[in-house]
Amino acid sequence: MTDSAAPSPLGPLAPFAGIWRGSGTGHYPTIDDFTYTEEIELSPPPGKPFLFYRSRTWDGDDGRPLHTETGYLRSAGEQVELLIVQPTGFVEIQRAPLADGVLDFTELILGASPDAKDVKSVRRRFVLDGDELSYDMWMAFAHVPMTHHLNARLHRVTD
Repeated sequence: MTDSAAPSPLGPLAPFAGIWRGSGTGHYPTIDDFTYTEEIELSPPPGKPFLFYRSRTWDGDDGRPLHTETGYLRSAGEQVELLIVQPTGFVEIQRAPLADGVLDFTELILGASPDAKDVKSVRRRFVLDGDELSYDMWMAFAHVPMTHHLNARLHRVTD
């Protein structure tokens, strides 16, 4: 008997699909340390070879909304590409090889509107381990060199 199900157009991105929720911590030399909750949605449009990406965060103390960003996670040849748009005036394109559930992105483009904050560079890393997605972000801002900024541990709540 032959399996007639077509392979997923997502290929190696398929395990990342889902809604992920959890908590994280943030720190940076120019601000006070903070905690937050986060939801990352990685949803596949039917039949398409990419995942829609949306991240939303809330303050860990009072629950007020903090940050949101949207974009796509897609295969790009032998690598994975992350395309992100932020309402604070930034556009990011980053690429990473996918190895053992790890996406260690390298920035290709960071575009900023003229009135955006003085972010110089961003680096992101996703690590998928079963139903846990961990996330780290580093940032260079103004005169501060690339410094670790965010860490979150999220758990899959739906496929």
